[in-house]
Amino acid sequence: MSESTVPQTLDIVRYPDPVLRRSAVPVTVLDDEIRQMAEAMVRTMHESRGLGLSANQVGWLKRVVVVSETGAPEDTRVAVNPVVLSEEGAIALEEGCLSFPGLYGLITRPERIRVRYQNLSGETVEEAAEGMLARCFLHEIDHLDGVLFITKMTPADRMRVKRFLRELEEEYAGPRPVRP
Repeated sequence: MSESTVPQTLDIVRYPDPVLRRSAVPVTVLDDEIRQMAEAMVRTMHESRGLGLSANQVGWLKRVVVVSETGAPEDTRVAVNPVVLSEEGAIALEEGCLSFPGLYGLITRPERIRVRYQNLSGETVEEAAEGMLARCFLHEIDHLDGVLFITKMTPADRMRVKRFLRELEEEYAGPRPVRP
């Protein structure tokens, strides 16, 4: 993949595309191709007004996520091979997902986490995150493991969104190619 093959922004994969349920593979070499794709993911997330985006959501099965606690470019983090080291507390909040536009549900997640990842310079970063930032990391890392937020909804919310999901399934045009 050369610079010319990475678009400025990427198409977001929508449910029920099977790539959303696949596990991403670790990044073994942090090169220009990874950096270019990560930068395109950042642009895509901001253009879509999201707070997070995983590589799976753009049809790329690498362990890369971008997260932003506020949606502002200056607080965006690119996390390569992120790992949650610890979790504390629990809080239920409404959550959405760019792969399920217009769908929201009540999700209980840890309130505070400690996460380790590499940044785009290859440095290992370990940080504590709480509130919305912790939620964003957890949501996007779930994506890397093929876990969708709909599986974490309350039973009442799962019943409420059943029709919406069925409509997305009926509109589905088939899987898109997955980037190497």
